[in-house]
Amino acid sequence: MTKTATINWSPFSKKHRDYIRASLSNWFMVAEGAIRSGKTIDNCIIASMYLETCPDKIHLASGSTIANAKMNIADCNGFGLEHLFRGRCRWGKYEHNEALYIKTKTGTKIVVFAGGGKADSYKKILGNSYGLWIATEINLHYDSKNSETSFIKVALGRQVASKKPMVLWDLNPCNPNHDIYVNYIDKYQEEGLEGGYHYQHFTIADNLSVTPERRAQIESTYTKGSVWYRRDILGERCKPEGLCYPMWEKAIEDAPKDGYASDYCLSIDYGTYNAFACMLWAKYGEVWYAIREYYYSGRTEGVQKSDEDYARDIEGWLKDTGLLSEGSRRLKVIIDPSASSFITVLDQKRKYHVIPAENDVEDGIRETANALQNGFIKICPCCENWAKEAGGYSWDEKKQDDRPVKEKDHLMDSMRYFVMTMQIVTINMRRLRRR
Repeated sequence: MTKTATINWSPFSKKHRDYIRASLSNWFMVAEGAIRSGKTIDNCIIASMYLETCPDKIHLASGSTIANAKMNIADCNGFGLEHLFRGRCRWGKYEHNEALYIKTKTGTKIVVFAGGGKADSYKKILGNSYGLWIATEINLHYDSKNSETSFIKVALGRQVASKKPMVLWDLNPCNPNHDIYVNYIDKYQEEGLEGGYHYQHFTIADNLSVTPERRAQIESTYTKGSVWYRRDILGERCKPEGLCYPMWEKAIEDAPKDGYASDYCLSIDYGTYNAFACMLWAKYGEVWYAIREYYYSGRTEGVQKSDEDYARDIEGWLKDTGLLSEGSRRLKVIIDPSASSFITVLDQKRKYHVIPAENDVEDGIRETANALQNGFIKICPCCENWAKEAGGYSWDEKKQDDRPVKEKDHLMDSMRYFVMTMQIVTINMRRLRRR
């Protein structure tokens, strides 16, 4: 007896069926909307249909990072390309890039996976011509006026030689003034594209696999009225207003007195005007607590400190913890990579394991807001400077993109570095949003 593995599909709503059907007569498809609305699954299905019969051999799948691309396009909660081509695909390398090799009716197709969020991301996709480009969270891909360095422009340019090009984009709504709308999505919808352009907006209600009970659970992980709630749940394009972390007070909580911290980490922001902010994090169970803070402002104190001064201050600040004692494991330090001279001093001490911080501001605030809202990180009451900053850390409404007001934010940066760099926190948050 031959056993066949199948995917347990839920019924598709009319809007989803119409969107997939539209791909038969349009080569540029865009799906925008709330989380768990099914838009990425639609694009994966369209991609599988295209790959089965297309004449081109090399194709591109991208996300803000390569990990994001693999999670959303290759896996996609069991509905991605790995599963749609189960038994007919394998992972390998293609010109130093991770790639999925797929056996189809028209020969082996190679889907190159790449991250597109950084200014130099375009370098990873040079040298190839692509038939399909499927991109998740396209608004988080790097773009600029320079067609030679913009990931979006380079990727589109790499399709010029394709015999049958196909573009599949998805995104959660963002700032209505974002360049992705002005220069691409809304512009194409208004002007049209030769060969066909199709845009569709989705909400959670369009995904018939999400029950009302499950939708209520998903909504409960957000602060109602926040920019993320309006975008992720309601599917609205909106500008951020007010506090970046309106839920900050609920995150203040003492660490367990009888608990055992299984891990420790420092996060450091070395700012302008000789400002220095450091937070000591301790992990209890699956929750990280900021158990103490160090903050110094040369502008306020009227005294500038050297890198060596700060190194001595940190050692004295940690003296009673035993974390720097001889024979103990080296303490992880997540630090702003621009603080190169201070990183050199820490390396010379041979007491720290220095990790350059991930420094994406927009995505970082989003991930940190989710961490605070859902209890993945807590802040002990002794961190008084953190509370002062969090209570005033606001969106800059004068900006056209999602940016905070850049003042009194050093501990906010320190926390964001920690959240974005510690993979366990980021993975937990993404699992919560997508499960």
